[in-house]
Amino acid sequence: MDYKKLSLGLGLFSIALGAAELFGSRRITRALNAEGHEGVVKGFGGREVVAGAGLLQSPAHSARVWNRVAGDAMDLGALALAARGAPRNKAVWGAIAFVVGATVLDVIVARGLDRTTGKTAPL
Repeated sequence: MDYKKLSLGLGLFSIALGAAELFGSRRITRALNAEGHEGVVKGFGGREVVAGAGLLQSPAHSARVWNRVAGDAMDLGALALAARGAPRNKAVWGAIAFVVGATVLDVIVARGLDRTTGKTAPL
């Protein structure tokens, strides 16, 4: 498996997701029953754009993918709060499933890059 190419794909995905969060924060917060938290969504969007740019600049650098994993954990924490406030909101649960899937892919790519570069995962 070519983890460097997967990392490049994650970089493009991050930029697209970040742009959606930056420009669609009102719509996202409305769907998640989290109106008034557009700034949080925009902050997460900025983080995604920066992460994506870093991966495009250096796709074989596993620490940049591990940073995405840390961002995924932040996203899941925020979504857990949204689920607590609106436990029957299908959009919240869909977003959680989406982030879990992205996290799994991020971990696979980060570990693959660690193995191919001879580095170990961070503690």
